Amino acid sequence: MQVFVFGNPDIEIDSLPVKLLPALKETFPDVEFVALDPNEDWDVPEDMIVVDTVVNTEEVAVFDDLKAFMAAPRLTCHDFDAYANLMLMMKLGKIRTVRIVGIPPGKQPDEVLSELNKALTTLFSN
Repeated sequence: MQVFVFGNPDIEIDSLPVKLLPALKETFPDVEFVALDPNEDWDVPEDMIVVDTVVNTEEVAVFDDLKAFMAAPRLTCHDFDAYANLMLMMKLGKIRTVRIVGIPPGKQPDEVLSELNKALTTLFSN
């Protein structure tokens, strides 16, 4: 089982998923947590689980469809983000499903870790 973690440790609002990696690896030792950059090529399974920061959420939430998100403006290749990459991979048939465990920005690790663990445990049991 793999879980992909998006986030940027250099940008505070987007750093929490990466900060949580050590705790996730300790809590779920049989799961491979893989940090991905949205601008790189991905070698991923057809069914993905992603942990990422989701703006406009107040608590950890699971999203089963990319339609729950709005695309960011894309004017140049530099604007190509994780959402755009996921949508492209779905259109190409490289992935079938994506479940995103969204973490609210601006929280401390201890404020979301318990909720995140519960959400992942639920996803793993399905």
